[in-house]
Amino acid sequence: MSAETMSGPVKGELLRTIDWRGAFWVASGVPALVLFSIGGIAGTVGIPAFAIWAVSMVMGFIQSFTYAEIAGLFPNKSGGASVYGAAAWLKYGKFIAPLSVWCNWIAWTPVLSLGSAIAAGYILGIMEPTPGAEAIAAEIARALAAGSPIDEAQATMNLMPLHNWGHSWSLGLFSLSFNWTFVIGAVLMLLAFAIQHRGILGTAKVQMVVGLIIVLTLFIIGVVPFLNGNFDSANFSPFVPLAVPYAPEPGSWNVAGWTLILGGMFIAAWSTYGFETAICYTSEFKNPESDTFKAIFYSGLLCLVLFILVPITFQGYLGLTGMLDGGVVAGTGVADVMARMVGGGGAINIIFVFLMIASLVLIIITAMAGSSRTLYQGSVDGWLPKYLSHVNHNGAPTGAMWTDLGFNLILLSIAATDATAYYFILAVSNCGYIIFNFLNLNSGWIHRIDNGHVKRPFKAPTIVLAAGTLLAFVNAMFMGAGAKVWNPVALWYGLGAAALIIPVFWFRHYVQDKGKFPDRMLEDLGIKDAGHLGERKAGILPYITLAAGLVVVLVSNWIFTG
Repeated sequence: MSAETMSGPVKGELLRTIDWRGAFWVASGVPALVLFSIGGIAGTVGIPAFAIWAVSMVMGFIQSFTYAEIAGLFPNKSGGASVYGAAAWLKYGKFIAPLSVWCNWIAWTPVLSLGSAIAAGYILGIMEPTPGAEAIAAEIARALAAGSPIDEAQATMNLMPLHNWGHSWSLGLFSLSFNWTFVIGAVLMLLAFAIQHRGILGTAKVQMVVGLIIVLTLFIIGVVPFLNGNFDSANFSPFVPLAVPYAPEPGSWNVAGWTLILGGMFIAAWSTYGFETAICYTSEFKNPESDTFKAIFYSGLLCLVLFILVPITFQGYLGLTGMLDGGVVAGTGVADVMARMVGGGGAINIIFVFLMIASLVLIIITAMAGSSRTLYQGSVDGWLPKYLSHVNHNGAPTGAMWTDLGFNLILLSIAATDATAYYFILAVSNCGYIIFNFLNLNSGWIHRIDNGHVKRPFKAPTIVLAAGTLLAFVNAMFMGAGAKVWNPVALWYGLGAAALIIPVFWFRHYVQDKGKFPDRMLEDLGIKDAGHLGERKAGILPYITLAAGLVVVLVSNWIFTG
């Protein structure tokens, strides 16, 4: 650790103001991610959905030990596992290393827009509740008297002008929308930005208060149904996937069924692996040697409990038919379900709506905190444009935050269209997450070979490191087979989005930096000669690994068909 970093805050750098508890509370929004796709996974997979969440969470927990080890190698870096993993790949290819950082950002940043879209749906529901049967009947009678008969659906639309106000512009595969969902969602993202602007210490204080409320709420949802009779074990059989998505007919364990299962595993990873964001703040820890492992370990334990418990009680209460409800699939009906699970009435329902909005704001803040630091550190290390390394007087990476905000306003305009657009963004985003995951889990053994002499505050058991390497290929299979379950072209758009790092890195490295990496990045890696990035002790193994990963993706995409 450099003397400069430890002696005190330096202008333009992140500040060491939190311990592992602060990172834990910033990451406490991650369990709320279960509410993003709990209906989507149930609608796609069927009764095995609860098992999808459990298996995915266990996989994420195993993988986190690799991330904890590589994070400990770089106490002066921020930005999360992708930054630490990129360092392992650097000497094996200049364009491979930034791919890890870029894909991690692609994965995390859409949480802002997707979370804002769902929260906006709840707020819009408060502003303009769904009309009752009497009001709908009166509207039908009024239209009939005027000589323009309408059906129930049209009458409902007439009575909900706010929900139906807006304009859309079709761009082929998706549309851009300007409506109340977009407007409210944009306000929520600006709120998250304002909280982040105060720096990580201020953010952690806000997150601790809101996070404690949300975590307790999820615990209540995960326990109360077992005690009040709102849990039916019959809702877990027959244990077979659906015949087709969003229809309650049971299927079988054939190729089509397994394709849906792998699609569920693919999208669940986006949520269950997310607690690795707890190590995004290594350079902001007061004592990174001990805080890094504690942050990711305890965040993982919290997620392990909630990601397993909440899907079980949801399914035990709703059953398959209830899980396929349109409001649950879209996410906007989850609060009502939560209220009914604990036996609440109208007032309890309103409380849960506000708790749901709060949980979504929490995860929006978590996402902006993590993704902006990924952009910041990527800029400091020479992967991404220089302006992203700008930090304000509070130690907040505002250059990266503005980029997050601007990009997500575009995504919000797409997500505000309908649930199909929502899941398209989610699937494309998760392709980036699986690529990042693959590179970083394999960076664990590359660091062991190339940097075995470097002190490790935490060293994962070798068998756990090996398990993480194996799971990297399992995740590659999920992507190859499962991305198309959510959209036929999601895999190819995901690979295309990942490839955008090529012109971005080329601009930074060859135009802005004239082909040289920043001195600070080389210093962090212990490289004294900029022309020699270090001995490739792993030989051709990293290249064989990349080729094998690509083969797994393509072969699984070919074998598994819906």
